[in-house]
Amino acid sequence: MNDPTPLSSGSRPIRELPDELISQIAAGEVVERPASVVRELLDNALDAGATQITVRLLAGGVRLIAIEDNGSGIAQAQLPLALRRHATSKIASLHDLETVATMGFRGEALAAICAVSETALLSRPPGQESAFLLDARSGELRPVARGLGTTVEVKELFYSTPARRKFLKSDATELAHCIEAVRRQALARPDVSFAIWHEGKLVEQWRATLIPGQEGHNALAQRLADVLGPEWLTQSIAVQHSHGLVTVTGRIGVPDAARTRADQQFVYVNGRFVRDKVISHAVRSAYEDVLHGQRQPVYALYIDIDPAQVDVNVHPTKIEVRFRDSRQVHQAVRHAVENALAIPRAAATQTAPPNGPPLPDAATPRQPFPAQHRQVSMPLEERAGHRVHDLQLLWGSTPPSDGSSAHQVTERGPASTYQSPTSESSLATTPAPAASNQQPMKPWPLGRALAQLHGIYILAQNAQGLVLVDMHAAHERIVYERLKAQADSSSRIASQPLLIPVTFAATAQELVTAEEQAATLTLLGLEVTAFSAKTLAVRAVPAPLAQGDAVELARSVLAELAQYDAGTVVQRARNELLATMACHGAVRANRTLTLDEMNALLRQMENTERADQCNHGRPTWRQLSLRELDALFLRGR
Repeated sequence: MNDPTPLSSGSRPIRELPDELISQIAAGEVVERPASVVRELLDNALDAGATQITVRLLAGGVRLIAIEDNGSGIAQAQLPLALRRHATSKIASLHDLETVATMGFRGEALAAICAVSETALLSRPPGQESAFLLDARSGELRPVARGLGTTVEVKELFYSTPARRKFLKSDATELAHCIEAVRRQALARPDVSFAIWHEGKLVEQWRATLIPGQEGHNALAQRLADVLGPEWLTQSIAVQHSHGLVTVTGRIGVPDAARTRADQQFVYVNGRFVRDKVISHAVRSAYEDVLHGQRQPVYALYIDIDPAQVDVNVHPTKIEVRFRDSRQVHQAVRHAVENALAIPRAAATQTAPPNGPPLPDAATPRQPFPAQHRQVSMPLEERAGHRVHDLQLLWGSTPPSDGSSAHQVTERGPASTYQSPTSESSLATTPAPAASNQQPMKPWPLGRALAQLHGIYILAQNAQGLVLVDMHAAHERIVYERLKAQADSSSRIASQPLLIPVTFAATAQELVTAEEQAATLTLLGLEVTAFSAKTLAVRAVPAPLAQGDAVELARSVLAELAQYDAGTVVQRARNELLATMACHGAVRANRTLTLDEMNALLRQMENTERADQCNHGRPTWRQLSLRELDALFLRGR
């Protein structure tokens, strides 16, 4: 008598699975939803050299997905072979697999799609008199009319696996995923035209922007504007950097354009859209001290690397890659983004419309405020913000000083807070704009100070209207960048011994940290030693902060050091410590400044990297144009 109890999985015999079941498993890996089919078929079309691709969908791609291209096509004799699993023309050896330069390479996508849908393949290569259509289910092959290229029709997706079909979302949701799949490809190929039709209606179309005689980066900028919107382009900076065998290009958003979600982050490795933790970490670390809170930067980065240095065969959907030297890639991406964010404002990236004339260089007289910088349609509080560079593009770099001391900051009281880390220069000796007898003085990007508002904001006038500056945030960034520059150029930050050491009652944690981290404190220009069993003495402070509150500074730095292992993360900890020091050393709210001091601060902002955000990512200044001011008072209406 047979035992009716079913066998457990551990007691089942080992046997080969039927081909149909193998295809279903493969489909489960490659085909997750209609967007997966669109992605795989687009890869094939691009590998075939297509320059025009049309995507037709019904019911969000569930009822029909048709991809038409004008590529090289497939010969009649090879059509049946194209639908077989692991049949491909893109690789033929292990060496080819290790140096993949095409979008597709496994040769299983069409077979997996055929297993879960009704698929037809229609193609005509050059030199063939007519096109041929192959029905995947019946195997029928017959001649049909078609121009050069290939069409793949996928009907009734998951008809053979109803359970899988139940997990699909609404038609609108699936359509959105399909559009996103095409959009990702469009961002990498400005030389290809894309069109998406749904239910007989054109929903998206992006024409090829790479034309003869046009630079590739201009074409890419135009495609980014077409796909992501013109405002994305005007709020981003161009990236161009090479590090060893790695080249990084593209555009990154200014910090003010950061979003609450990471939904506008596009990374391409050798033209393939990927999501990689190494790259995302590199970008995030480059934005570390210019983003506010947990906001996410926006970027489209294109990484070119030797195909032998990257493994693309690590994920069924090919969205993940593995680098042979991930550290080199991390450094290349981080340096590329950091350099773009910190470029001197007069030499920063172009933001002119891609099809328009190039922006003039710093030596060319500036034209009136260009259209791409006009943001009069949105209220100030809703606008993404401005960058100092946006104005310097108009007027050029800071005019040279004529040596006049008429606008120097007076050396009195707390004004010495502006002291520079170096003895040769300080904000106290930074000349503000002065008239020149030889030639008219160019306008300053941040204008000339008018007044101070509630001891917090500086009001300045420039050619465009009113500039509002958060003086603490701006000075904090100036001090921070100077501290970083000094720390990078020397083994330690210059310190200023105190004539009379300052003592304070310390906690047990502070006493232990001061003793254990004495070497790190020395590198930061601080000397904190034990005065008694429960007291610490501050004997030296960083020279730039000699006039600050030594006790508050020491407590803050000790608290920061207590959270970090200085031996392993000293670089990151150093920057955070320097940021803390800069925050305590910057001019405070309700500190009355003279016009000379305010103008000196504005000039320092114009010559400081990343001056558009403070160390915490908050904006340091805003522009209110004359047209916005007129609108407030209904002038001209």
